[in-house]
Amino acid sequence: MKKIVIFVLLMTMIFVACKMAKQTVQIPSINNLYLVGDAESRSISGENLTGKKGQGGRVNPDEGNAKRAANKYGWKANPYVFIEPGEEKLLAEIDGSGIINHIWMTAGRDENDRLQIIRMYWDNETEPSVEVPLGDFFCNAWGSKNQTNIVSLPICVNPLNGFNSFWQMPFRKKCKITMENLTEKRTTLYYQVDYVLTDVPKNAAYFHAQFRRVKKVPFKEEYVIVDNIKGRGHYIGTFLSRGTFSDKWWGEGEVQMFI
Repeated sequence: MKKIVIFVLLMTMIFVACKMAKQTVQIPSINNLYLVGDAESRSISGENLTGKKGQGGRVNPDEGNAKRAANKYGWKANPYVFIEPGEEKLLAEIDGSGIINHIWMTAGRDENDRLQIIRMYWDNETEPSVEVPLGDFFCNAWGSKNQTNIVSLPICVNPLNGFNSFWQMPFRKKCKITMENLTEKRTTLYYQVDYVLTDVPKNAAYFHAQFRRVKKVPFKEEYVIVDNIKGRGHYIGTFLSRGTFSDKWWGEGEVQMFI
């Protein structure tokens, strides 16, 4: 029987909770936009690198990356950032308690999305809770030249290279987001992190995402997507992309979960 060579690329997303106690806090989301609470909306981007109130469009036109198109304060002088080869760029650092509601990113289409690594840290972690290539985090595994539109509730890529995440990601003390450029040339990145400063309920879980890649799945052996997860929480999904050198197999099979 002909052997099949399969490339498996996947990202597994999990909400892992700490020890919980019931607490009622109004968390802004698409489901309750009609309810008014005390959360303070903030946004971090190249135009406001700190997310502080009233600091949008305050980049000096003479210092911005798009200074040729801006000639006064308040104009779009710095819509993107550069990430040099080998550099891990700090994209957002937020102190306090809050929730990320939306992340938008657009990287240069001539770059390798697999070599741009997103990391997210909650509450002064030394090891990231999220460590995933840019493309895979937004459900695109085959590089910037082969992107596809994604239309779903948590992830939208439409049109091409318009990466949007609507996962809600709470933090209680601090949040830090970085991107590392493992390519050999400078990356141009447009991005925006939209969040609210608010109390976070005690039963709110932290967002986690892991990435795995296997070049060859052993013939007739089961592939383990993720294992050894401890504690309470919700498994919220896996993005899996596979390639094969055989046109006789379409990917049928059973997903098995052991609780």
